[in-house]
Amino acid sequence: MLEPKQVTEMLRNRGFKVTPQRLAVYETLSKTTEHPNAETIYNSLQPTYPTMSLATVYKTLDILNEIGLVQVLNVGEESFRYDANTSAHPHVRCMQCGRVDDIMDVDDRSFMRKVAEKTEYDLVGRQFYFYGTCPACQKKQKGVQ
Repeated sequence: MLEPKQVTEMLRNRGFKVTPQRLAVYETLSKTTEHPNAETIYNSLQPTYPTMSLATVYKTLDILNEIGLVQVLNVGEESFRYDANTSAHPHVRCMQCGRVDDIMDVDDRSFMRKVAEKTEYDLVGRQFYFYGTCPACQKKQKGVQ
């Protein structure tokens, strides 16, 4: 993840104001792999930034997405999730508890080539989502604690 100085430079270079709240939203996202939604980020920042609104968090996330610092995840819930790891990687969501995890080190290039050949599209990006039951929920279902 990027240092605050790098985030500051990227915001300025794209014509956006650099505010402590914007830096805090990015920092919060960059320190977690839990893929929080905007409300979760807002709630975690409230003690430090009590005057910050939920709208500010949403606007900041839109800006961070626009400049390529976060990716927006639509894993089939009512709200989007966010990830500061912008590398192309799939995600898996537990249908029991809602946990979302990264799937790293999966080579999907051959699949991408097949899709491009089949559709004749010039592909510029992708997002893969998988759904299932996480190991913790599997244990609960089996009665193992």
